[in-house]
Amino acid sequence: MTLFSDPACPFCHRVRIVLAEKGIAVDIVDVDAQNLPEEVMDFNPYGTVPTLVDRDLRLWESRIIMEYLDERFPHPPLMPVDPIARATARLFMYRVDQDWYQLMGRIIKGNRNDDIAQARKELRESLIVTSPVFGAKPYFMSDEFSLVDCCIAPLLWRLPILGVEIPPNATAIHQYMKRIFDLPCFRHSLTEIEREMPHETARR
Repeated sequence: MTLFSDPACPFCHRVRIVLAEKGIAVDIVDVDAQNLPEEVMDFNPYGTVPTLVDRDLRLWESRIIMEYLDERFPHPPLMPVDPIARATARLFMYRVDQDWYQLMGRIIKGNRNDDIAQARKELRESLIVTSPVFGAKPYFMSDEFSLVDCCIAPLLWRLPILGVEIPPNATAIHQYMKRIFDLPCFRHSLTEIEREMPHETARR
């Protein structure tokens, strides 16, 4: 099994967290998402990372890869068994991508200062409004670490480099971040580039 991964990409980071949590033996090949080798282009018609190659199987899109890994390597499980709970978890992941990752994309790729500032403001406010949800259970709306947490964690780790600061009184978010960032699977998933990124808990 081989994962083609950009060491700075949050979508690749998600998959690396899953691999680390499950202890899956995999060759991780670091690539530049803006200058992918021909090999990746041959495996993935969209020319994106993460791209997973497992024998004759080629997968792309981080959530598809994450669910495949969870089903192929069922221990520890990262999705609920109950169909309703599974569907709810998928909705959470969809909303994280639509609401938070799209704003992150606007911050990173924006070419107008006013749009970048607006995206920062919207992301900060959306996270703060969600603060009670972060505190409702040990993990995001769950008593167990799940794929939803794997989706959220890379974005929260990158908040300082995005210029988004969570106020100290949003205690539930800060506690959630510390809980997630202290997990062995998260620590193990970090690349050298990601380890050098400042993060919220380091400043508190």
